[in-house]
Amino acid sequence: QVQLVESGGGLVQPGGSLRLSCTASGMAFNNYAMGWYRQAPGKQRELVATMTSGRMTSYAASVKGRFTISRDHAKNLMHLQMNSLKPEDTAVYYCNARDSRSFRVYWGQGTQVTVSS
Repeated sequence: QVQLVESGGGLVQPGGSLRLSCTASGMAFNNYAMGWYRQAPGKQRELVATMTSGRMTSYAASVKGRFTISRDHAKNLMHLQMNSLKPEDTAVYYCNARDSRSFRVYWGQGTQVTVSS
């Protein structure tokens, strides 16, 4: 059974940094594209960053240059390093995994990130 568990969210001041982690289990990590999405109150869930199993990355324009996605295949971990945080980055951040063969998608439960002074 695939399970994704996010951690690392919290309250941070504008300009600060946070590092989110996603721990994956019950899956062959190498066979999945991984990503981070976020959903702010009253808004649709949106893509933040993705990384394929071959480590190709893509970022939303709003976070490019500030956020960095990475993955550790040995530990079945994915991270999102978030720097220069802005109030508009406030949202629930979700870990996403997509099977590269079946295209089945899995989600974590989300972790809250609040950027406020």
